Amino acid sequence: QVELVESGGGLVQTGGSLRLSCVASPGTFTRNAMGWFRQAPGKEREFVAAINWSGSTTDYTSAVKGRFTISRDNAKNTMYLQMNSLKPEDTAVYYCAASTKLYGSRNDWDYNYWGQGTQVTAAS
Repeated sequence: QVELVESGGGLVQTGGSLRLSCVASPGTFTRNAMGWFRQAPGKEREFVAAINWSGSTTDYTSAVKGRFTISRDNAKNTMYLQMNSLKPEDTAVYYCAASTKLYGSRNDWDYNYWGQGTQVTAAS
């Protein structure tokens, strides 16, 4: 069983930055692709970014490409999402997710484990 705990959310002004962290239970992280998803009020959950098991391959939705960076430190069982130039439309609850596969996916049904979510609010 993989347990995921997110942190780092908060309230920032438009144009500001935040770094989200997702810590996984020890011994279960290094062979999992990971991803970040978000859900805004009244909207469906959507894909944000994914990273393969080693960190060598990443993928982003077009809305965040160039502004967000996904990374991972397998020695610390931790994945990150650096978010720069935040916009009001980035406001959402952000979830980290782990897959049993080595390579990431844009589909939430490919992820088996989910964190509890962390709120990100970019105020205009």
